[in-house]
Amino acid sequence: MRLGASLGAPVGRVDPRPVLIVTGLVQEARIASGPGMAVICSSSDPQQLRALLTVFDPTTIRGVISFGVAGGLDPTLKSGDIVVATEVQAGDTRWLADLALKEDLIEGFGLGRRRIVRGRLAGTEEVVAARHLKEALHLETGAAAVDMESHIAAEYAANAGLPFAALRVVSDPAHRALPPLAMAAIKPNGDIDLRKVLRSVARNPRTLRDLVATGLDFNRALRSLRGCRGFLLGSEGLVTADL
Repeated sequence: MRLGASLGAPVGRVDPRPVLIVTGLVQEARIASGPGMAVICSSSDPQQLRALLTVFDPTTIRGVISFGVAGGLDPTLKSGDIVVATEVQAGDTRWLADLALKEDLIEGFGLGRRRIVRGRLAGTEEVVAARHLKEALHLETGAAAVDMESHIAAEYAANAGLPFAALRVVSDPAHRALPPLAMAAIKPNGDIDLRKVLRSVARNPRTLRDLVATGLDFNRALRSLRGCRGFLLGSEGLVTADL
């Protein structure tokens, strides 16, 4: 079923309203932007995302999709693997994904050996960087991956009575700790402060190895994310989930 039809649009007609795409980083927002999309970027700041959503009119959109990279929790997932959310959990609260992406169509975009799995996403207010914290969150929630936007987007969609979906690509896998600088160097607009990165490396050259590994994982995740870009449009890739 097409997204427009799932919202009660007349048969044969596509709802002209855009889909709201919720991202955390400017790189994700750039991939998602285009016709039929209303994109917002939180700059990896949950409070900023909530503030942006409070002034966003839900009657002007036809659905909400959380789209971007995530931290891996399932130890079998590698950077670049894709998680299509079945639900999102934050604390004791869960939100079901009303819509899902058609994995067989995504596979046609040349993602190579990247896996596409259905699973739960965990939502947190802070970055889960350490390996032991990722392991603990996985044991607690059973989630495949974690991010800081999906639970907020899911709550917004539920309160507005809008369908919700989430697609997240693993950037830092479960076995890799995320260097503190990787998040500390994010500017308020969601871009990376390269000067801050270079100054930190100059002070402590040993951080370079971890940053390089993190950067390779991140670029691999972005390549997978670009491969999923075409499936944000409701007229093609979004189908009603079998709940």
